[in-house]
Amino acid sequence: MTERTGRGRYSPEVRERAVRMVEQQCHEHGSQWAAIVLIAGKIGCSAQTLHNWVTQAERDAGKRAGPTSEERDRIKALERENRELRQANEILRKASAYFAQAEFDRRSKT
Repeated sequence: MTERTGRGRYSPEVRERAVRMVEQQCHEHGSQWAAIVLIAGKIGCSAQTLHNWVTQAERDAGKRAGPTSEERDRIKALERENRELRQANEILRKASAYFAQAEFDRRSKT
């Protein structure tokens, strides 16, 4: 059942199926963690990875506090945009200083 996409990432279908399996089997195994350990072994991921998927699915469903997947994606996009804007501002600051110095040098020669 291991269907990876790229660097160790599992397809969304595999993640969703694994989370559903945990939800269905946690009652049979006495605890959610016991179900996670069993199912993680079946799909070939670590128990912690599957636990993270289950936790995020619970957040997305409103069963657990914390940012949803959509909110996490939005935060990442805003952080990336913020980083790019800081870099652009730094470039503009350096260019402004360079041209100001060039103008000062030009005026002092005349």
